[in-house]
Amino acid sequence: MDRDELTAWALKNGWRMIADCPSLTKPRNPKEAIVRMVFKTTVVNLEVKKPAGKWEKVSGASYAAVVADPETDVPQGLGFETIPSFNTLMRENKDAQVFSAFK
Repeated sequence: MDRDELTAWALKNGWRMIADCPSLTKPRNPKEAIVRMVFKTTVVNLEVKKPAGKWEKVSGASYAAVVADPETDVPQGLGFETIPSFNTLMRENKDAQVFSAFK
């Protein structure tokens, strides 16, 4: 997957663009990113914001190593499949986007 495909997948699955990075936010504070994908020239990194406010790289992979799962469409190679809290956070962010449309 390339940068555009990852961005499209992220926006379709509850991520939002914050500071030019697809980001997941705290459910109670939707303006503060706590997980983000940072795109470099040849790699994409997944970073998590520590309580002290510093970003820490959790995983990274070259674009060629990141592939969409044929069944779930979730990119494999960035750690989404091994860290269940990301799936929960993505679901909460997507639900918040869907329900904000009804306000």
